Amino acid sequence: MFFRAFRHQACDISELSLSSYSISVARGDAHYVAIPVFLSRAFRHTSVYIRTDRGIDSPEDLKGRRIGIAEYQLSANVWVRGILEEHHGVKPSDITWVRGGMDTPGRPEKIKVDLPSDVVVEAAPDGSTLNQMLMDGEIDGFIGPRWPRCFAEGHPHVGRLFTDSIGAAEDYFRKTQIFPIMHVVGLRRSLADAHPWLPGALMKGFSEAKALATAALQDTSATKVTMPFVEDTLNRAQALMGPDPWSYGVAANTHTLDTFLGYHASQGLSPRRVAIEELFHPSTFEAYSL
Repeated sequence: MFFRAFRHQACDISELSLSSYSISVARGDAHYVAIPVFLSRAFRHTSVYIRTDRGIDSPEDLKGRRIGIAEYQLSANVWVRGILEEHHGVKPSDITWVRGGMDTPGRPEKIKVDLPSDVVVEAAPDGSTLNQMLMDGEIDGFIGPRWPRCFAEGHPHVGRLFTDSIGAAEDYFRKTQIFPIMHVVGLRRSLADAHPWLPGALMKGFSEAKALATAALQDTSATKVTMPFVEDTLNRAQALMGPDPWSYGVAANTHTLDTFLGYHASQGLSPRRVAIEELFHPSTFEAYSL
């Protein structure tokens, strides 16, 4: 979906990677304009996988290691690198990054990136996958939005860096009040220009849909998701994060967005620091009634 959106602008309305979209805004070639609807959010302490036989016991032990990534500019990877640097003193230049396909050899960046000179990104060898390289010990770890297959299959020497990922995420939220944002909703800019009421209408429609979904989630007389402990998990999240953990809109997410854009610029992904106001259509900063 993201390749089609950023390479070909295939859809009028599309879910967009926040990182890829921020790059396009910074470069002045954004074919979409976003609305502050955040369809994907995740605490990324689940996203760091390591070889457990390499003496990696803390984030600081990642210095000098070879870490696999599918793409450098993935939003999840931006968040992980930012957290590692800000909270653990591990800079992007402290790691050698190995880019490749997770289960299929070869994967290009969907958007060309120009990285700082002290950041080393190597291509995985031809015919190699990151999953196999992690299994064989050719890399020391992997960072990405989904787990490597060898972890899911129970490889004896592959595990998570943060073994108590929920506890680590909760501590992070208490410290920062950040629930990381991955994706936004994008509207073709030409449509927004032709129909200036449309971004606000989309914002309202997505917000009402979320309200319905949240109400359904809270109705545990017959759970709407196939997961045990839904009620307890929801109560735990709301006790930590408030009644609306998955908030939309700019006002409720200014700190989170500002932090991401700071990471994005400091990591050299955007050629300049993008302002929050540049990301979203002006009509989505205010609500209205019909």
